Amino acid sequence: QVQLVESRGGLVQPGGSLRLSCVASDPTFSNYAAGWFRQAPGKEREFVATISWSSGGTHYSESVKGRFTISRDNGKNTMYLQMDSLNPEDTAVYYCALHSVTYCSGTECSDPHQYAYWGQGTQVTVSS
Repeated sequence: QVQLVESRGGLVQPGGSLRLSCVASDPTFSNYAAGWFRQAPGKEREFVATISWSSGGTHYSESVKGRFTISRDNGKNTMYLQMDSLNPEDTAVYYCALHSVTYCSGTECSDPHQYAYWGQGTQVTVSS
């Protein structure tokens, strides 16, 4: 059983930046792709970004492409989500998740049911 713990989110002004981190309890974290999802009130959980086990492949949703950057440090069992140019539509609970494969593609990356472990979520609010 792998536990994932996200860093605290927070309140950010529009146009601002925030970096989230996700720490895994087990070094098997380094063997699998991992990703970030988010869920806004009244909406379904939405794919944000994913990264392969070796950081060789990344995928982003169209809504965050060019603004968000996913990365990982397997030596620290940690994944990051750098969020820039934030806008109110980015307000949501953000979740990190560990996939069941080393490298995913297409809907395999964006389907939350393909992920084996989840963090508890952290609130990010973008507002002036």
